[in-house]
Amino acid sequence: MPNVAVVTDSVASIPEDLLKALQIRWVAYFVHRGTEVLRDLVTIQREEFFRWRPSARELPQTASPGPGDYLRMYERLSMEEGAQEIVSVHMTSIGSGAYQAARAAQAMALEQLPDVRIEVIDTRNAAMAHGWMVIEAARAAIAGLRLEAVAERVRSLIPRCKMIMTADTLRYLYMGGRIGQAARLVGTALNIKPLIGMEDGVIVAVGQARSRSQAYQKIVDMVESIVGPNGKAKFAFIHAAAREEAEKLRSMVEARVASVETLIAELTPALGVHSGPGTTGVCFYPVQE
Repeated sequence: MPNVAVVTDSVASIPEDLLKALQIRWVAYFVHRGTEVLRDLVTIQREEFFRWRPSARELPQTASPGPGDYLRMYERLSMEEGAQEIVSVHMTSIGSGAYQAARAAQAMALEQLPDVRIEVIDTRNAAMAHGWMVIEAARAAIAGLRLEAVAERVRSLIPRCKMIMTADTLRYLYMGGRIGQAARLVGTALNIKPLIGMEDGVIVAVGQARSRSQAYQKIVDMVESIVGPNGKAKFAFIHAAAREEAEKLRSMVEARVASVETLIAELTPALGVHSGPGTTGVCFYPVQE
């Protein structure tokens, strides 16, 4: 394995083939569905969840892994795979307790794994904006970089990784308490499509449109403005049970902005609880050559 082991959470929503190819380890979030306690991507998968979600009478609850979950992962990497350096990369600490739980596990590991160095990072982002940082950390580790350099690679991407999404409704985010500063859009007319992003770890409203196609056009305009004239970027087009919509958005974006790398990624059940089926968007960052 690389000199530095890379750990993240299931909600990074990284495609399965990349998780395997880059040797990324992840810890599952919890999804509470009635009396059931499910583990994200372990005992509940995307297809089953999004097929069930529209018929649910109550909003499921989610919970981040606890310190013990992360400590067990760190122990496994150390004792079974010989890792001596670990970078642990997590979604925004404002919307989840994962970062705090991983920090607590890091403190426990100081006593139980004294020879292992662990760096825990709050990405201040979510979905594949978080996922891109994990991917680039893993690539840096495979290239032979040590802990400090891998961690610096992640931190350099925190202000650069962007997320813009649209959905038919913000009801799920509102009910789940994850709405942030975008709450003002909740009362908009049913035919208005909200656009949301994330700034410094908080969900914010970035616009609205009268149709999904107009929402996509606004997303394209925003992406082009951020990347700049003749700029290039890495894109992850994300969706919740809406792959065709993600492909449509991809075609529109790539017609205007050059792509260095493009991924299609479906949100996990633990994120889908809050976004709802049909959510589509893009997570990206400009590439500086």
